[in-house]
Amino acid sequence: MSTSRDKMRKLKELLHKSENRICADCSSPDPKWASANIGVFICLKCSGIHRSLGTHISKVSLAATRKKKLFDLLDESMIVLSVTLDEWTDDEINSMLEVGGNSYANAIYEAFLPGGYHKPHPDSSQEERADFIRSKYELQEFLKPSLRIVSNKSSLQAMDSRKDIGNASNSYSFKSEAGMVEFIGIIKVKVIRGTKLAVRDILSSDPYVVLTLGQQKAKTKVIKSNLNPVWNEVLTLSVPQKYGPLKLQVYDHDVLSRDDIMGEAEVDLQPMITAAMAFGDPGLLSDMQIGRWLMSRDNALARDSAVSVVGGRVKQEVSLRLQNVECGEVDLELEWIALNQ
Repeated sequence: MSTSRDKMRKLKELLHKSENRICADCSSPDPKWASANIGVFICLKCSGIHRSLGTHISKVSLAATRKKKLFDLLDESMIVLSVTLDEWTDDEINSMLEVGGNSYANAIYEAFLPGGYHKPHPDSSQEERADFIRSKYELQEFLKPSLRIVSNKSSLQAMDSRKDIGNASNSYSFKSEAGMVEFIGIIKVKVIRGTKLAVRDILSSDPYVVLTLGQQKAKTKVIKSNLNPVWNEVLTLSVPQKYGPLKLQVYDHDVLSRDDIMGEAEVDLQPMITAAMAFGDPGLLSDMQIGRWLMSRDNALARDSAVSVVGGRVKQEVSLRLQNVECGEVDLELEWIALNQ
């Protein structure tokens, strides 16, 4: 407990620094997101670009609640930490403390920013942000030529030998499939549980869930030998301006052969996003239902799904009947976060 309190105290001191009260990439005030492995605090608009880079470059987490900044809420309570740090791990907190925040990270990633180069500003377009963020973190164009930075689980490590530079270059050959996409928001999907899933092994299955939105994919952990698995795992995806359905697939994990499909379904995001945009900032609304997605023969809903404002957040509980399989349902909880709020 004393170690946790010490970390909270140091994190509070870090968040009180003036350079961490603006976005590291575009200087927007009051950044609510952070890249834990890079060690910077960023705004919601820039966080969408960071997500498109992939977690091997930038692992984005919610750094503050919607209504109050983290440094206004931190105290000696472990409950406050768990709420405001959005399920951060100790390693992620340690990484933020080790880097030291925006000024230290920018001193590395922007060390050789060309003279007269204009960084994005709070009103910059998503394309301008994407160009800069990819140049800064993915291509690392503003680093000293003899220096290469790789981000790992706990810290930034500098490598100054030419041999290591070559190896690091190979590890950063990733090119985002998302391209120059303008994002309008972020969808957080809590994969809660599966019920009466299909048998794919001799007596049971080892299920996991894959979510797909456009070119983005995210998956849950594998639950061993369980046809009624409980994941309670949150997966986060950026929502492009031209979005389609959120696709869900359940697989049985196999060691010696290809994973078997255990069913699939689609979630229509339009009822949730349309309702959220129509009602505006949910932080100003009391708890209420604002929309509804109705079960029909044309969708995979097991029952009607309500869109509601709960505690200043737009949420939707969804129960899906898996398609193209003999049986199985999956329960989800969606949360919508608009980039313009």
